[in-house]
Amino acid sequence: MAQARDDAPTPGWLGVVPGAALLLLFLIPFGIMLAVSVAGREPGGFYQWGFDLAGYRRVMSAFVGGILLTSVAIAAGAALIAVALALPFTVLLAGLSRRAQTAILVALLSVLSLSEVIVGFSVSTLLSRTAGVGNLLAWLGLTAEPQSYTPSLFALMTGLTYLSFPYAVLVLYPPVARLDPELGQASRTMGASPLRTFAGVTVPLLRAPILGALILVFVFALGSYLLPQVLGRPEHWTLSVHITDQAIYQSNLPLAAAMAAVLLLATLALVGLALLVARDKGAPA
Repeated sequence: MAQARDDAPTPGWLGVVPGAALLLLFLIPFGIMLAVSVAGREPGGFYQWGFDLAGYRRVMSAFVGGILLTSVAIAAGAALIAVALALPFTVLLAGLSRRAQTAILVALLSVLSLSEVIVGFSVSTLLSRTAGVGNLLAWLGLTAEPQSYTPSLFALMTGLTYLSFPYAVLVLYPPVARLDPELGQASRTMGASPLRTFAGVTVPLLRAPILGALILVFVFALGSYLLPQVLGRPEHWTLSVHITDQAIYQSNLPLAAAMAAVLLLATLALVGLALLVARDKGAPA
């Protein structure tokens, strides 16, 4: 009876709920955004339905293109740093006792409860000249006087990495916890160092989870809005900041919608390219 129940096909109606959620939460809003992106702008912040590509012509300018490249570079850098830190941390975490793992995972989940506002201003204070690490470095004699490290690209990457690190750990933890510990023991028995075991055994076995963590953190960092303004300089402002500026402060909804559409399509293209490269590398020769 149990075997027959396990072999029963999945009811087709179960796909209705996620399909309806996808339709209501993504496809319909995306369609409205596309319609607004080609609408004509009117004075006072309003728009008139039509087919005007003025917004896309401005998006294709060198200025907006540079902002998009900056956004992608910052998001990719944050993803690489966060995953590079999260992977060895997760491997060490999986080797601890169950009680210690639970305590650390709860602490990481508590970090996720912090808003981007709290993290942004906390990192800004930590890297400031008056109340930050600059005073500590000066007290230790490493610098002549306290210095401010914000706003800067370093401060922005620090904030993005802090926010992204728990997500990377939570994505990597289940596959890392399922790894057979005998594989690492066999590698060390053959004379490999712990570092070589990590690079030659652990990392190849976690190729797919690592890619998943990179994609998740990349998409998360690409949509960051507050941290680039609080921690970065104007040249570090991402496309999300400029979209908000056009929609709220410049009252240019068609241009904001066109920029958002291009950002979303660029994100989907980069994610698809990453998945395609990973599949090709994983294919047998």
